[in-house]
Amino acid sequence: MTTRLELSGQGLTSLTGVSLPDSLEYLDLYDNRLTSVPGELWSLSGLRVLNLAANRLTSVSPAIGALRQLHTLDLGHNELSALPDEIGELPGLTEYLYLSDNRLTEFPAALCSLGRLKYLGCTDNRISTLPDDLSGLTSLRELRLYGNGLTALPESLGTLSPLRELHLRRNRLTSLPDSIGELSELRQLDLRENRLTTLPASIARLSKLDKLDLRWNKELREPSWLADFEALGCMVLR
Repeated sequence: MTTRLELSGQGLTSLTGVSLPDSLEYLDLYDNRLTSVPGELWSLSGLRVLNLAANRLTSVSPAIGALRQLHTLDLGHNELSALPDEIGELPGLTEYLYLSDNRLTEFPAALCSLGRLKYLGCTDNRISTLPDDLSGLTSLRELRLYGNGLTALPESLGTLSPLRELHLRRNRLTSLPDSIGELSELRQLDLRENRLTTLPASIARLSKLDKLDLRWNKELREPSWLADFEALGCMVLR
């Protein structure tokens, strides 16, 4: 039986007086007013799910690296401008990592070591570039990077072969790497509200793509292959 502690929406400013049993596996502190958490939280070695979203955290302790069983981590809607490298050393982080709506100016390179992670959300930050090498994210199924300041994507994007959803709306992309055509499992590609002028022909190789959203790219020149691609069953939104 999973040991759970659910304290969402309690207006907590600290965890003083809150008992954190060593057996805890699920801890929900969503939507409080925490600016920090006690060190004892990072010693809960059996913790599998940790939700610290919608608080006022400005940093995360490197001691988070001790949470070796953690498979789901939500740090969204805080005030984080950086993350400790130790997040990349969490072998159990397989299901979900949510970092959206923070103050990140760089994509944390440590995340590229999370080879078992399936979902990564880094939306609505201030990220302008991605690491050159994304190939370590070998199990990623869904990547959400919308609402940042991205101007380009690395060629290594094409190494994320299990990816099924790629969400890139509201960035500053003017082009896409040819390697995007290597994402053979891709089902959804959201490119809304960018500055694209062309699309790589390699997209036409994405045989499993069923939704391509191109809206609000004002200067985009529609390639000749797009109509044929649509005729094969892909819903193209212009």
